Amino acid sequence: MTLAAPSSPAPTRVRWYILILLFLITTNNYLDRILLGILAPVIMDDLGMDTVAYGYVNSAFQAAYAIGFLLMGKFIDRSGTRIGYSVAILFWSVAAGFHALARSAASLGFWRGILGLGEAGNFPAAIKAVSEWFPKKDRAFATGIFNAGTNVASMIGPPLFVWMNLHVGWRNCFIITASSGVIVLILCWLHYRPPQQHKWVNSAELAYIQSDPEEQTTTQIGWFEALKYRETYGFALGKFFSDPVWWFYLTWLALYFKNERGLTLTEIGWALPVIYLMADFGSVMGGWVSGYLMRRGWPHAKARKATMGFFALCMPIAATAVLAPNIILTVALISLATSAHQGWSANLFTTVSDVFPKSAVASVTGVGGFLGGMGNVVFTAILPGYIITYFGYGPMFVLMGLFHPIAWLCVHHFMGPMNKITESR
Repeated sequence: MTLAAPSSPAPTRVRWYILILLFLITTNNYLDRILLGILAPVIMDDLGMDTVAYGYVNSAFQAAYAIGFLLMGKFIDRSGTRIGYSVAILFWSVAAGFHALARSAASLGFWRGILGLGEAGNFPAAIKAVSEWFPKKDRAFATGIFNAGTNVASMIGPPLFVWMNLHVGWRNCFIITASSGVIVLILCWLHYRPPQQHKWVNSAELAYIQSDPEEQTTTQIGWFEALKYRETYGFALGKFFSDPVWWFYLTWLALYFKNERGLTLTEIGWALPVIYLMADFGSVMGGWVSGYLMRRGWPHAKARKATMGFFALCMPIAATAVLAPNIILTVALISLATSAHQGWSANLFTTVSDVFPKSAVASVTGVGGFLGGMGNVVFTAILPGYIITYFGYGPMFVLMGLFHPIAWLCVHHFMGPMNKITESR
């Protein structure tokens, strides 16, 4: 009698639990940062701020966020994802809580800057975690899932913060959201490990995670080394032109609805969740589409660029929201913008792990995030305060409609075939 060979164990699914953890951390990260934008009408009245001062307060966050990308990206690559992520969470949670002490635009701007330094650690750490836990064909989808945390925060935040403001005031809102960071910090420290060190991962899941061809990189790629590669500029310019679009809608939309469309704070609190619910679909769909095309045999560069090109072409259409005759059409078109941007972003972030070795992912993401932050300072923080004051919202919507197609051209030109980097240049 012949004995049957023992069957291989089914792969564990720890990578999906790790992805849920990344999603929760990203949601917390965004709740802290969007609170100011949601309650801007109340906070500006309380502190005596005009739109120009509000622009400068936001520029403090964006400038520090840009610098923080460089610092955090390098720190995370050197210290590892677990330590780097934990430090970043602690940093941004403490900074968020101190917003409650603000008594002027200057002090609010100071704490926004400190918050920006810490919050910059989220995406370098999360992208690095995805590169550690998922093979290439699943990374855009995984990135779309955790990146959906930005939309969930933007969806649940407005009605939640409006309700909290009515009951405890805007200062306590910052303290409460900051306290939630302690929870995700504990979860991160207790549960995050690289897959080869995680006690819950079996050999079958580890084999799947490591199913891509083994990297043969001969050098450690940091900031300065990354600048030798044209692919870095493709990613960074893609961030420079596309990031301000998301931040414009995130930062100025509540004021636009109040001042131009005549909505009350309560109405704004219910309009914004609709917009960011649609962004959730875009985030997940963007990652799924490129992965689907790759599984159908498309080269990864073609799949990424085709998906990103589709979403980029949605943006000029969405920008016509400023001309819409009623609020329903306005909300629908802005929903298209946020959805298309998140589908774009899920793929843009994934190009880094497509091209660069895992040891360099956080640093290169940091370089791109720095340039994206500089774009935010110019196009989201400083310019809107003046343009909106003197020319209205129309010119800003036009700019936001053009930036993604320009970003796609930069990605296409500089990243080329997106071949894996395996040696120093």
